[in-house]
Amino acid sequence: MFTYFKRVSIFLYGLISYLIFFATFVYSIGFVANLPFAPRTLDGEPRLPFWTALGIDVALLGLFSVQHSLMARPAFKAWWTQWIPPAAERSTYVLFSSLALILLYSYWQPLGGEIWSIENRSGRLVLGATFGFGWALVFYATLLINHFDLFGLRQVWLNLLGKPYTGLAFKTPGAYKLVRHPLYLGWFLCFWATPTMSAAHLLFAVLTSLYILAAIQLEERDLLREHPEYAEYQRQVPMLLPRITGSKTEGGREAA
Repeated sequence: MFTYFKRVSIFLYGLISYLIFFATFVYSIGFVANLPFAPRTLDGEPRLPFWTALGIDVALLGLFSVQHSLMARPAFKAWWTQWIPPAAERSTYVLFSSLALILLYSYWQPLGGEIWSIENRSGRLVLGATFGFGWALVFYATLLINHFDLFGLRQVWLNLLGKPYTGLAFKTPGAYKLVRHPLYLGWFLCFWATPTMSAAHLLFAVLTSLYILAAIQLEERDLLREHPEYAEYQRQVPMLLPRITGSKTEGGREAA
């Protein structure tokens, strides 16, 4: 009875963590695009002196970057699962990442200032469509590599059924045949495709882009260690921008 109760508890924990993530993901769209449903967004009237606001924003982005990278590393996972059930490890990572984003969204400080503003209607429509495509690409990429495994639901579901967890097969479905990191490409489009670039938005876009480029190096190092065949995939497929004439690959990819 106790074992069953523990499995149910872990499953509910994973489900709640996923729902918090999903709500955070939806809010992220409003935050970056300054949509009315989001009470706090990237832009707005500055509430603090420039340098104070800048320091807070950099600290918030730094906190998220450290948490997101540190908890994804195999050494941290091995240590962390001494204290939490292995089936809940991914859900805990997802929960902590969501909480770090919620903290960022809650305390983000607008900086004022305008870097560029495109008034042409066609130009604004193109950038708006690119922004929407970026978010769709992010979600699509998670589906290709098993959305439910990536966000911990598969792990807690298998645990609920009393089945052992098995890692995902290495494969390159859909967009992964064109670039190694379509999910990160989607994030770049989300953060940079805007008709009006404020100082706060530029800071957010630059620092998150630098973080993504650093995270790719760490992720690929882990993938090479776990899947030796990734080296050939790495040689054949570009990192972020597809070639005009792509090449077919064997094997595939699994997110860290």
